[in-house]
Amino acid sequence: MSELVSGAERAAMGLKGSGFGVATPFRGQARLSRATRELAAHYLSGAVGRTMGEATFGLGPEFLAGNPSPHRQAAEAVRLIALHAPLRHFPGEKLAGAATLREATWHRIPLTEFSSISHTTLGFEKALRIGYRGIRAEIDARLARGDLEAEGRDLLEAMGICLDAAGIWHGRYVKLLEERIASAGGADRSNDMEVLAALRRVPEEPPASFREGVQALWLLWDFQRLCGNWSGIGRFDKMLGPLLRADLEAGRISLDEARELVAHFWIKGCEWITAEGRGSGDAQFYQNIVLAGVDEAGRPVANKVTDLVLDVVEELHISDFPIAVRIDSRTPSRLLNRIAAIQRLGGGIVAIYNDERIIPTLTGFGYPLAEARDFANDGCWEVIIPGKTAFGYQPFDALRLLQETLGLSVSASEGETLPAAFADFESLYADFRGRLEAVLDRLLDERFFNDQPAPLASLLVEGCIEKGRGYLAGGPKYTVCSPHAGGLPDVANSLLVIRRLVYETGEFTLPEFVAVLRANWEGQEVLRRRIGSRFDFWGNDSVEADALLRRVFDDYTSYVWRCRERHGVLRPAGISTFGREGSDYLSHRTASAAGHKAGAILSANFSPSPGTDRRGPTAVIRSHCSVDLGRLPGGTALDLKIAPDSVRGEVGLEALSGLMRSFVTLGGVFMQTDVVDTELLRRAQEHPEAYPNLSVRISGWSARFATLTREWQEMIIARTEQQGGG
Repeated sequence: MSELVSGAERAAMGLKGSGFGVATPFRGQARLSRATRELAAHYLSGAVGRTMGEATFGLGPEFLAGNPSPHRQAAEAVRLIALHAPLRHFPGEKLAGAATLREATWHRIPLTEFSSISHTTLGFEKALRIGYRGIRAEIDARLARGDLEAEGRDLLEAMGICLDAAGIWHGRYVKLLEERIASAGGADRSNDMEVLAALRRVPEEPPASFREGVQALWLLWDFQRLCGNWSGIGRFDKMLGPLLRADLEAGRISLDEARELVAHFWIKGCEWITAEGRGSGDAQFYQNIVLAGVDEAGRPVANKVTDLVLDVVEELHISDFPIAVRIDSRTPSRLLNRIAAIQRLGGGIVAIYNDERIIPTLTGFGYPLAEARDFANDGCWEVIIPGKTAFGYQPFDALRLLQETLGLSVSASEGETLPAAFADFESLYADFRGRLEAVLDRLLDERFFNDQPAPLASLLVEGCIEKGRGYLAGGPKYTVCSPHAGGLPDVANSLLVIRRLVYETGEFTLPEFVAVLRANWEGQEVLRRRIGSRFDFWGNDSVEADALLRRVFDDYTSYVWRCRERHGVLRPAGISTFGREGSDYLSHRTASAAGHKAGAILSANFSPSPGTDRRGPTAVIRSHCSVDLGRLPGGTALDLKIAPDSVRGEVGLEALSGLMRSFVTLGGVFMQTDVVDTELLRRAQEHPEAYPNLSVRISGWSARFATLTREWQEMIIARTEQQGGG
């Protein structure tokens, strides 16, 4: 790719003058300009993403011959990327900067074999406040103190190289725009002059206007992305709201102009769409946005920028920046109704956090109140303190542990074993609990730290400069490694059936019932269906099922809470599957005691198993919140799929808003809602070309349905379709 988009390239890509000859199949109120909607359609088509290429340059042999440290190798890669990565700026774009190297989409630092950083939200708010200049001053001051070991000096010098590289990349875009302005005329020239004016100072200096703020945030984030790091963006309205308020009060900008800038941020975030599919979806780059909530002093954050973001996603329906809105019992109905209206469009773009559950949980875990109030996510939905946290998690399948208790195995090499002779249910449960504790002992003793270099990401994480240690080497203020249990609802459901049929009614001995499971319910279809129809499993607001799940949950979280920190790493408990209920867990799961055959897709995250929740979404929320979710500093998610017909009109809007209020009142953590019907998903599965922009919420990310593998599609389709008012 050349640095300029030539006339021939514009023609080949569908550009016509300063616009795009692309259909704009958007819905919702048309607040944005026609040119902006056409630009969005062009990005969403995958045409831009498909222009990415692999680097044609690399680390030189002379450089490598000097045996540079890993920090220096990573920093040199960043410098060469800044010097040589192709530039891209379309006519009419209101922001400069593009991540154009395909290797960055592979979760690695281009030009190296080093993995890059994800599952984090870097310190963009601080970077906006002090600029690269302020960060450079911190590095210089730390080096001047002279008390760093050689490795610490090496890291900080590598950070300085990365800062210089960011300046090089910025300078290339300044020059590109200057050249275009000198040769162009009309509307294109006028637009480029506005872009250049907003670009010159930032992000080296703190932004002084809303336009500079949006441009600065884009460059801060997209340079990390260009170099392979997949960071969440964090609290978009908190960072940019004060700048917009000042500009509006001074008459320097209109809301319509500000909305266009936000829209271009969202559109450019689609730069990695290829519409070619990538297994778990083509929008899984951990680029989450968090809105609303409170600031460090407890003041509400929601502002004009919050509204503009919701305007943009409602109109353009772009899912590449999944949004989580922080709400509480004081959240105004107007904001809840806006969230509900967007959810009703489908696509799983907007989810919610409950501040009233999360903030006390974080302070109870030991975070200062001001930091707890500033929580965001790791680019998925796990709760972290942005700009201060290195995050990792350790998933495991609790249902597998129950299978081991029962003597079940899917591996022929392990041989067929008989279940132990458990005289009563308590003996069986004790065996399961012992296996759970053994797994947790191993996970809680794992060390998080490694020597993977990350000088560019470390620039924007508090603690790394002061300690002279990188993101993965204990530099951040908080290093977190969170055990995450999967399959807890399936454990509880299975235990419920075993307790009833084996130990209460005596319909089977344990070996007899295990033999039924080994045979995958062959010859026992009547029994299997009876279990499915007569048991009130977890998710139906059942006292018995909820109590059994609570017992498993309490044993899990109590054991993790005994080890808040080990080896300098915080260990908050969480519950998730992140799609592992598909192939990852199916590879070792047998038939379940709750009536599922081997190969069935069971519960996702902390949600009911598909088809077992029959009493509506309110019952699901009650079961989900029947445990003390304050014992999960690592967070969890409830997934809901709502039938569109059940939430139509004003009554439907109130129903969705009411579900959110119930979730807050009952003490939930995070809820993601898809309003989409199974029939539509089946049509999209068979005719993907007709539904290229149909998006669904996967877990902490959204994805265009057509880019999912069939297995992932089936996981979405399998979710129980709830009636919104239930």
